[in-house]
Amino acid sequence: MELNKILGFKPKQLKFYKKAFTHRSMNIKDSKGNAINYERLEFLGDAMLSSVIASHLYLEAPSGDEGYLTKMRSKIVSREHLNELGRDLNLIDLVESKIPPGQFGDNIHGNLFEALIGAIFLDRGYKNCEKFIYKRVIIPYVDIETLEGKVISYKSLLIEWCQKEKKTFGYNVYEDTGNDDVRHFSVKLSIDDKVIAKARATSKKKAEEKASKRAFFAYQSRITKSN
Repeated sequence: MELNKILGFKPKQLKFYKKAFTHRSMNIKDSKGNAINYERLEFLGDAMLSSVIASHLYLEAPSGDEGYLTKMRSKIVSREHLNELGRDLNLIDLVESKIPPGQFGDNIHGNLFEALIGAIFLDRGYKNCEKFIYKRVIIPYVDIETLEGKVISYKSLLIEWCQKEKKTFGYNVYEDTGNDDVRHFSVKLSIDDKVIAKARATSKKKAEEKASKRAFFAYQSRITKSN
């Protein structure tokens, strides 16, 4: 069974995993009228993941203060990283949904990963949940030195640099659907009234981050020098 391979053990109560892979579009309810889908398990899994990662960082980085530990945890449990984890495990192949797979947003991969962790906790308890997180997240991906140099948000980094250097900046975002089936947004990023980077994505936030990344690399030597 594909699920057993992902988990590394045989589930005791399959009902939790069934719920972890049920999309809200199925519109299923229990006998009390409560919705049966992965969203509540996603909430639980997020808390469990955060707890195990926090404990690991606390032990592995004894000199890190609260701010440092919080920043490092954010890098590990970033939406981008969780989506990558869910995608690597092909969790979307297990989803029951009335929506075609191609119409899901990117975040479904991370949402399913969190829901799976929530299901493991309910099925096998904290220790097995912790073991799964170590196997799938901490051992293969968590390296303190690498994480210290990882950028979470190029937009935040760029804005911080502009403010420090007293440079004016602005994001001109507009809808740019064109012939696409999915709505797209384009953005022009200006620094000191000069367009430095352009980008296009399926959300305003993604378009701004993509443009910020391009601008960061255009100004990298100056940004690095000022830090």
